[in-house]
Amino acid sequence: MSPVVRRHDTWTDILAEPVTRRSGAAAMYPEVPAARGVQVGHKGSGFRGAIARVERDGVVLRGATGLERIFRMTPGAFVIEGKAVTLVTPKGTPQCTPAMTASGSVAVIGSARVARASRILVEGVHDAALVERVWGDDLRVEGVVVERLDGLSHLGPFLADFAPGPNRRLGVLVDHLVAGTKEARLAAQVDHDDILVTGTPFVDVWQAVKPSVIGITRWPQVPRDIDWKTGVCQQLGVGDPLRMWRRILGSVRSYADLEPELVGAVEQLIDFVTA
Repeated sequence: MSPVVRRHDTWTDILAEPVTRRSGAAAMYPEVPAARGVQVGHKGSGFRGAIARVERDGVVLRGATGLERIFRMTPGAFVIEGKAVTLVTPKGTPQCTPAMTASGSVAVIGSARVARASRILVEGVHDAALVERVWGDDLRVEGVVVERLDGLSHLGPFLADFAPGPNRRLGVLVDHLVAGTKEARLAAQVDHDDILVTGTPFVDVWQAVKPSVIGITRWPQVPRDIDWKTGVCQQLGVGDPLRMWRRILGSVRSYADLEPELVGAVEQLIDFVTA
């Protein structure tokens, strides 16, 4: 028998109801009409914004900076006031199909602003290439330049030269940002209102690509005394790390191919430097 879906006058009434679960079935989330202006969080990416409209492929959220992203309205994919919900199309909503970027943003055709003074820093060439692959179109529209540090140890000298301020913000993306690591210790030394350090728990940015995207079930476990990329290539039977990287980058088509930790970290930095 199909579950009975109750209809409500307002989404606040819906949120007051508990999530139910049938025996042996997946959780049933409250259905909330995707009304314009409602503040929503997307669980998978960490993106937050107001509902702008509903398109054929999903719901469009507009972030604090004006950046728009489209998300499929899958069950339980969104959060309103701390509760997981399923967004549904309001009755009588006309639908159209927008052009989209790899990050899931609504594409802005023929628009690129002059580069801001604010910057996003990444650790190395592979981090920069992956960010460009997924967020490049968005960053050009926002006028945000991504620069490489070529090692987190260069962060101190860079900050001294950069001189951050309210109109010159700096976002820093760090690999292996885990308690007790040297990366975490270096990041903890940064204490400035106009600098935001975010990161992922992954040893290397390669791990931020979902393994299934490149046809493996999981990333290999590499002993600490072996260079991680070298160890991965050895265990996967790939002789050249450059060849492996080309395979990884060439397999990434959109943010959906990346782990949520990286997606959320980059989105947070973009919001910070464009605020």
